[in-house]
Amino acid sequence: MPLGTLDRSPPPFFRQGTSALTKLLLCAAAAVLMMVADARFKLAEPARAGLALVLHPVQRLLLSPVDGWERLQDYLRGTESAMAAEDQARRQLVLQAEKLGRTEQLQAENASLRALLGLRPALTVKSLAAEVLYEATDPYSRRVVVDRGSAQGMPPGAPVINDAGVLGQVTRVYTLSSEVTLLADKDAAIPVLNTRSQERGVAFGLGDGSGMELRFMAANADVREGDLLTTSGLDGLYPPGLPVARVSHVERRGDSSFARVALTPVARAETARHVLVLLPQQELLPVRAEAAAAAASAPIGKGRTR
Repeated sequence: MPLGTLDRSPPPFFRQGTSALTKLLLCAAAAVLMMVADARFKLAEPARAGLALVLHPVQRLLLSPVDGWERLQDYLRGTESAMAAEDQARRQLVLQAEKLGRTEQLQAENASLRALLGLRPALTVKSLAAEVLYEATDPYSRRVVVDRGSAQGMPPGAPVINDAGVLGQVTRVYTLSSEVTLLADKDAAIPVLNTRSQERGVAFGLGDGSGMELRFMAANADVREGDLLTTSGLDGLYPPGLPVARVSHVERRGDSSFARVALTPVARAETARHVLVLLPQQELLPVRAEAAAAAASAPIGKGRTR
């Protein structure tokens, strides 16, 4: 067929109707309208829910190899972790058995020395288990609320500890709950003893949550970074030997006669869930008021002097 006889005119579909640009604009406007209507009136929500329900078995089928592989990895990791934990537990059991043997020996020696020196037996500290409910809403204090109150025999002023060391002290007691002021609170203070140098001091909370500081320490005091501070027991409230904090920084300045000693509490209140409330020691000690009254009633020259 000669080339001149070919019909080069466009097909009827493209010759009739609106232009392609107009169709594109109409389709775009319709798409935007449908999206707005779906976002506003949730028109496509039933269709989307039905499609998701129909495709759910297919999705689970396609994900089954991945789930199987993850379960196998979890099983292998769990087995390895369990074996490592068992090995670590056995080692700790041996160490605890050794420590227990030495503790029993030291207790026997302590009892023997106290009997030899005529000293009174060591006090037995009673305790009350409690659970931390929430942190107090006051932004200017560091306190937590526990689920024990006066109905359970919670004593005001009782020390609170966890497995790491001292957390704080009970400052408010309600019927079924109590507030515990943490060591990092600005109003907290606790007498401490440096286990290395055996020097005593008083640790105060900073209030901003950054930790504590050891105040009124001489610039030439024997204190170093990493020293462990424990309760001294001199206040009659905290039993002696409980871990309190570690020295994190020591700053000695020539223009000051005191050293600035920063402390980090060993017990983290953020992770504390279960705590132990100790009965204050002064309730187990002889009543000071009776001793003072006896001294006041003693004749001059025998029991007291002017």
